[in-house]
Formats: sequence, C-alpha cells, structure tokens
Amino acid sequence: MAVLIDMEEGVVNEILQGPLRDVFDSKQLITDISGSGNNWAVGHKVFGSLYQEKILEKLRKSAEHCDCLQCFFIIHSMGGGTGSGLGTFLLKVLEDEFPEVYRFVTSIYPSGEDDVITSPYNSILAMKELNEHADCVLPIDNQSLFDIISKIDLMVNSGKLGAAIKPKSLVTSSTGVFKKRQEKPFDAMNNIVANLLLNLTSSARFEGSLNMDLNEISMNLVPFPQLHYLVSSLTPLYTLADVNIPPRRLDQMFSDAFSRDHQLIRADPRHSLYLACALMVRGNVQISDLRRNIERLKPSLQFVSWNQEGWKTSLCSVPPVGHSHSLLALANNTCVKPTFIELRERFLRLYKKKAHLHHYLQIEGMEESCFTEAVSSLSALIQEYNQLDATKSMPVEDLPRLNVAM
Repeated sequence: MAVLIDMEEGVVNEILQGPLRDVFDSKQLITDISGSGNNWAVGHKVFGSLYQEKILEKLRKSAEHCDCLQCFFIIHSMGGGTGSGLGTFLLKVLEDEFPEVYRFVTSIYPSGEDDVITSPYNSILAMKELNEHADCVLPIDNQSLFDIISKIDLMVNSGKLGAAIKPKSLVTSSTGVFKKRQEKPFDAMNNIVANLLLNLTSSARFEGSLNMDLNEISMNLVPFPQLHYLVSSLTPLYTLADVNIPPRRLDQMFSDAFSRDHQLIRADPRHSLYLACALMVRGNVQISDLRRNIERLKPSLQFVSWNQEGWKTSLCSVPPVGHSHSLLALANNTCVKPTFIELRERFLRLYKKKAHLHHYLQIEGMEESCFTEAVSSLSALIQEYNQLDATKSMPVEDLPRLNVAM
C-alpha cells in the first residue's frame, strides 16, 4: 500500500493521468494547491500540523491491509519544501504511532547545480530529523543518477548498442531520447530508484534459498544508531530490460557493485572504511558463487577491525525482467562523509550572509536556533565518521577464540 503526499497537486495529478494510474489507490492521496514554496518550515511546521490527522488516518488504513507490517518506506527529496519538511515530519509521526516498525528512508540529495537556491537550508534541516527519527537512510544524489543516465545515453548515441533501446522505454524522457544533454531525464532517473526498491523488497515478494527480512538490514548493517546511512549500488542498472546491454558475467557483476560507476551517490567505497555490507542477489546464483566472490573481493575492501566478517547476504531465486541475475549492494561505509561535508559547506555559504533566512523565520514556531541545532547535528555526524576513518591504519586485533573444554 502506498500513500502519495504532495502539497502541489500537479505532480500527483500527473501520476493519476499517466501509465501508473492503476497502481495507486486514488483514495490514498493527500494534496494541497499552493505547495511549500521550497521552504522546509512551511512543509514541516505549517502543512505538518495541518495534515497530521489526515495522514495518520490514511497510514492506519494502509497498515490494516498488511498481513505482516515489516517497515515503512519513505521516498522523498531533500531540496524542496514538501519533501524535506513534510517528509521528515512524517518520520516523527510514524515513530510516535508505530514505534516498533522500522522506518527506511530513500532520500534524494540535491546536486551542486540545483536550481532551488534554498536547498542547502532544506537539506540540513531535514538531516537533523533523519539523524533522530530514521532507522535506515539510503542517500541518493541527483547528479549520480544523471551521470548514469548520461553514460547510457552515450552508449546508445554512439551506436555501440545498435537498436538496443525499446521504443517506449523509461530510458527516454518525456521529450524523446535525450535530444538535449541539459534536459534531465527524470523518468529514467526515477526508474533507477524504483529498481533499487524492487531489489530491496525482492525477498519479501518472492521465494529464495536465503531470503533477507528487511528488519535484518537495520539489525546487521547499523552498529551505531546515528550511523544509519547506507550507500547503495546496483548492477545491472537497468533491470526493466529498457536497454539491451550485454549481460555481465557473474563475477564482473560483483566487481561492478563495488565500483564507483555503479554507486547511486558520488562516492568510492573501496577507498573508505566499511562498517558492514549487504549483498542482495536475484536470479540463478548459488550460495557458493556468493561466498567465492566475497572471498575474492575481501582483500581489496577495508572493514573496521571489530567487524572483519561484516557481510550479510540474501538470495532470491526470481531474477528481474530481462536479466538472468542482478545484485544490490548496501554498504555502511564512511564514503558518505564527503556528501555531508559538501552539504554543510553549501549551507554555511548561505547562512553566513543570512541569505533568504527571513522566509523561514516568519513561519510560526521557526527560530534561528533551528538552523544552528541542525548544523551542529550534522557536524556531530561528520565527526563520528572522522573518528572511524582515524582507525583505518590500525591493525586488526587478533581476538582470542573461545576454547571449549573437552
């Protein structure tokens, strides 16, 4: 069950008139007319209290339809007003109403070229809420998605794939196949995020020899409550058979999952420190293939000294459409730190000049301390990653084994 919320009704109306209109229940939509004006305070403070009861009613209705409620997925953007403000308000509502149910958040971070001038404010204010009220966050940045789409575009236009693209594919934007590089192909970018979620939930939807409960992700990949940001990578990147890219050999697929090009956030996990890693495989893959590839990759990946065997694996026997197998890797890795540092720098450039601050402070309940607390929360998170990175050069402790008396 899905609840669609947007304070600008045009976006939800587009879905209702598009090819996905039959997927969603039209009674589970919440919209307003005005929008949040790219202002976190409007989304969080104004629309939050205005729509709290209505949102709760629809959430309860959705929960009642579940046989086994494992977790809530929140998919939102960080740069605008509704996604950042109302999206994180919703997290607190879920925590209060369903305290035992895990909250997974897929957060789309704005790129440096974002056209919303106040996106650094919105993102930093939202980050504080994610730190406090989310169980797992999958950060994804728009620039990474756009880069991935551009690479596919390059392959298609260079003729290397021949007639490899389906005529009505989601790889094409609404204006045709990437006629202008400046046009962001949002359908294709959204498609990648959708495929991430399809892989993430495959164990709940299909049978497999080694299924992974969603709650196990949080249990195994989040050793400290605040360090719950998981870097995701997908291979192949198109699992709806939109592009007929030649199938990758199985071993190559595992290598791809740890390469820079397949990360959904601009990061390089290989050169950073792993706290834990999950590999979620779909298709005709044996457990022995999984183990062999983990052993092959382990020497090139640096894990924290106290969790050298920090791998979680799952095998779902049903592959994605058009492919024999696929892999989603989720890494709790310090490589997310540069994204947070860059976000803080963009915030401070605006905040030092107090630019656009009055738009926020005129909202009831919003004070300047909200900004200082939010940036302090982010700085504390960055410091935790710094402390972990400082242990990279430390030797792995040869922990004593338990001797069993015979």
